[in-house]
Amino acid sequence: MKKELQIPEDKKIINTKELQKLGFSYYKINKFVEEGKLNRLNKSNYENCNFNGEVSDLIYVYAYAPTGVICLMSAAVYYGLSNYRPDSIDVALPRGKNITTLPDWPTFNLYYFQKERYETGILEQWTGENRFKIYDIEKTVVDIIYYRNKIGIEETKEILTKYLKKEDRNINKLYRYAERLKCSDVLKTYLEVLI
Repeated sequence: MKKELQIPEDKKIINTKELQKLGFSYYKINKFVEEGKLNRLNKSNYENCNFNGEVSDLIYVYAYAPTGVICLMSAAVYYGLSNYRPDSIDVALPRGKNITTLPDWPTFNLYYFQKERYETGILEQWTGENRFKIYDIEKTVVDIIYYRNKIGIEETKEILTKYLKKEDRNINKLYRYAERLKCSDVLKTYLEVLI
């Protein structure tokens, strides 16, 4: 008897290539969509309707914007640097990269970063079998300082204060990023006030 094809229960977002590796044909993928086992998100990604695990909105970024990196306030909240709950996910993209399909939910705030700012400090995180890219904590703090006028001065101060209280903070890395991304003077001013 032929074994029934299964989608791993711990995988929320799955793309066509991954489904094909599991033995799914296009016909079988479409059949799963019709049966309500898969929900088509875009041309190449599906949502597993039988997912059994902790859901994070951040995993949707990889489905809609594979080059997208969680940044700014969304990253600050992820690292516990802010209690603010953003309505949308802040996503950095390389300049010139266009995203054609965006979800109705969760909504994304897109930021187009120049090469150096985009490529610095990217981490790949996993939640179960689902992944997303996010800037490391020092890069997040530097970006918040750089975009302080958009973020808000009070929020920026709160984020930097919480960062400085962390035992695993890396001030040298923070300074290196600030110098590379041209906001070391602003960082020094903030640190003089806060320390």
